[in-house]
Amino acid sequence: MAKAIMVQGTTSNAGKSFTVAALCRILVQDGYSVAPFKSQNMALNSFITHEGLEMGRAQVMQAEAAGIEPLVAMNPILMKPNGNTGSQIIVNGEVLGNMEAKEYFAFKHNLKPKIMEDYNELASTHDIIVIEGAGSPAEINLQDDDIVNMGMARMAKAPVVIVGDIDRGGVFASLYGTIELLSDDEKAMVKGTIINKFRGDVDLLTPGLVQLEELTKVPCLGVVPYARLDIDDEDSLSERIETLNSFESSELIDIAVVRLPHLSNFTDLNPLSRFPQVSVRYIEKPEQIGHPDMLVIPGTKNTMDDLEWLQKKSLDKAIKGYASSKNGIVLGICGGYQILGQSLSDPYNVEHGGSCEGLGLLPMRTVFTTSKTRTRVEATTHAFSGMFAPLSGKTLKGYEIHMGTSEQTSDAPEGTTAFATLDYDDADKHTIDGCVSGNVMGSYCHGMFEDGTFAAAMVGLLCDRKGIAKDGFPTQTFAEYKNMQYDLLADAVRGGLDMSKVMKIIEEGL
Repeated sequence: MAKAIMVQGTTSNAGKSFTVAALCRILVQDGYSVAPFKSQNMALNSFITHEGLEMGRAQVMQAEAAGIEPLVAMNPILMKPNGNTGSQIIVNGEVLGNMEAKEYFAFKHNLKPKIMEDYNELASTHDIIVIEGAGSPAEINLQDDDIVNMGMARMAKAPVVIVGDIDRGGVFASLYGTIELLSDDEKAMVKGTIINKFRGDVDLLTPGLVQLEELTKVPCLGVVPYARLDIDDEDSLSERIETLNSFESSELIDIAVVRLPHLSNFTDLNPLSRFPQVSVRYIEKPEQIGHPDMLVIPGTKNTMDDLEWLQKKSLDKAIKGYASSKNGIVLGICGGYQILGQSLSDPYNVEHGGSCEGLGLLPMRTVFTTSKTRTRVEATTHAFSGMFAPLSGKTLKGYEIHMGTSEQTSDAPEGTTAFATLDYDDADKHTIDGCVSGNVMGSYCHGMFEDGTFAAAMVGLLCDRKGIAKDGFPTQTFAEYKNMQYDLLADAVRGGLDMSKVMKIIEEGL
């Protein structure tokens, strides 16, 4: 069976996901067979495996860093919040159902056998398992029957290292406080600390590091420098979507993305940042829209609720006003595509119940059903007329994760067409996806800008419309680009940590 090490954090966004990814890549570089694992993940960013099963993107990213195919066994439980107190619970890639927080808290102990079954499956085929915790292990109101932090460490008999984010300040207090709030047997499982996201001269930290080791009785394994890398983030705490402002530049393509309250799979837009001509920003107020070259309504876990939010913020009027000017392009992805239609109906109370009008920018209607579409796809765009003609016949790969189906209405304007023909990854099956009408385009395809010729064609179209030279487009595939980023992450973490201490922790175990 594999040896293990578990990375926990003082808080969400301390750097656990990236630390796990870095250790996966470092250990692979050193000749080990490695797999990531997180028993329970709460995130709206998800991914579809080749088997058509749903898992958190953080473990997908970590699997890529480890150079292996993502498997749902790496993320047995995925919780997708669908309100302030409830979540859709996904177990081994399949929807179990919706639960309120109290209901799930009382139920989750039933999932321990499934967690260990998946963990043991990975441990039987790899040398080392790098486990990620969630939030903080010192959430003293949640420590009973824990299955994701110290509870998981016990089940896997995994030594624990705790990561603290110095960029936010208070790292010594957060590391010391986290450890002090643990029980004595939990403290004994902590074998080291890591200080993450440091900017400056590490020698200035030495007195604090010495005192921290004296107080916690565990070694500091190193200080990882702050590094700007282009790696998929786990959730909406991402720094990518913190900047909410207007933008106008004659030198860059301005892509404005609506930051919906239940924003999901915002990673769809990450590949566009590889193009030197492109700037991607997130907005949540009408006055922040400005005059972008393309306005994107992204995916959402709660389409009807987020449509109501757009209306309350008067963003619906601003989006329709922007679209009517014909000066830019509107793109809707998955839930954003549904919002662009004429109507949304939820007869089975899947999301919201009832029905409502959409933004009316695409001639199609959506009906929510009880079944969830989960599949990988390859697509070829249709023959478009008008402004989208340069995008005709382009290729892309992606995946679908959505409730409901959308159909074009009979009164569609002349020139309206579907977006693409989809070929499913798991069967000899084809279907028609999306809708294109005027300067508005919508599709269910997540990941449309990652692989194929569509991304370069879209950026090229935007360049032509703005009079910008199409120079320096990426020559690497997106997979090659991500591999390079994982190597850079590994270099930064290897340079900051004492890997001999890390390996000793792994070898000695608990």
